[in-house]
Amino acid sequence: MMGCRWIVGILVLLMAVRPAAAVPSFAEQTGQPCAACHVGAFGPQLKPFGRDFKLYGYTAADGRSHGLPIAVTKQVSFTHTAVDQPGGAARWFAGKDNPAFDQASVYLAGRLASKVGAFIELNYDGIARVVKLNNADLRYAADGSLAGQDLVWGLTANNAPTVQDLWNATPIWGFPYNASGLAPSPVASALIDGRLAQSVGGGGAYLLWNDMIYAEATLYGGLSRDTRNALGAVPVSGSDTIVGPVPYWRLAMARSFGGGQHDFQLGTYGLDASLYPSGDGSAGRSDHFTDIAFDTNYQWNADPKSVVSTVISAHATWIHEERRLWASNILSGTNRSGNLDTLRADISYSIAATWTPSVQYFQTSGSADPAYFGIPSGVPNSAGFVGEIAFVPWGKPDSPWPWINLRLAAQCVAYTQFNGSSNRAGDNNALFLSLWTALHF
Repeated sequence: MMGCRWIVGILVLLMAVRPAAAVPSFAEQTGQPCAACHVGAFGPQLKPFGRDFKLYGYTAADGRSHGLPIAVTKQVSFTHTAVDQPGGAARWFAGKDNPAFDQASVYLAGRLASKVGAFIELNYDGIARVVKLNNADLRYAADGSLAGQDLVWGLTANNAPTVQDLWNATPIWGFPYNASGLAPSPVASALIDGRLAQSVGGGGAYLLWNDMIYAEATLYGGLSRDTRNALGAVPVSGSDTIVGPVPYWRLAMARSFGGGQHDFQLGTYGLDASLYPSGDGSAGRSDHFTDIAFDTNYQWNADPKSVVSTVISAHATWIHEERRLWASNILSGTNRSGNLDTLRADISYSIAATWTPSVQYFQTSGSADPAYFGIPSGVPNSAGFVGEIAFVPWGKPDSPWPWINLRLAAQCVAYTQFNGSSNRAGDNNALFLSLWTALHF
């Protein structure tokens, strides 16, 4: 796509207009710059210090009083698509070439008591133009020993499977860390791949033993339509209804070696859920989904003693979903069963915690089902690449303003296959330019 060839030039032009921890309140609380926790000096991609901070319930502090941990962020963007999208990219927007105020968020983010902390986001979605409770993770954490080895354990209450995870291959915090809400997107995704976010609530327990074995079990329940309305996650007409409990599991092995230069993780996660399609229980049965995933993360830090050293990060996840559409088959003529496989793999190269180019390959494939996916071919296969370059001027030890940070990024999405077709897949390509700011009060 022609726009992709101009990414670097456009990014330089954007820098001419310049006047986090995911949010600067974390940096303020610990007395550390954003680059101590985050690759590229801006969230959400974590370094070991950032993973430990989350593991211990967001409670690490410098011993001084900082008041209530409140922060705000906002994001503005411009999205160019290869062709006009029929009917517009979204309500209130044109078919292509759309500037947007994407979102503004207020966070309660940090230590609430000696062993209790939280990451809670109240969000204004500038695309849908609604205010809602977005990602939320409330934690209690403690440490001790088990079988003569160190043990960290904790409790979590959250509203999205994988929002509590420590690594950046799982869906909620995976690359790309921000994406256009006005670009075309494939029709198919697994249930665990963000589809339950803010429509469930749950609690669970986790542990890290011997700095090596991580395990978690969380039980979710579906939020009622009235509850979702009250929280701003307004369910669309005919949205699915969760039936019964949704168990989620996580197991991982992690090791650090080479004096802290190398960090490696290999793990699995998944869930099991039943749904009434479109909220309709008249079939007397529900649809059933089982998602099983594997992920791996590797990070190389040229100088672990420096927060601005070169960092190379690689992440990958594979999600396999089995669906049993007993209710949908009766109600709308879908197949009785099907499957979906999702693969994502990315690598980033952060230079001086300032410039971070990244590239990702993604692929989704599965069994055809025209009635389920709502497209003529019924084939859910899509594949392509995401290329991004991000620039973060602050969030380092020598930054003049520790209470503010910003991230400028140019991102290109290029499809080789889209919703089962390679013919004209490039019509769905997009160029996304964004400015993301974060401020602590």
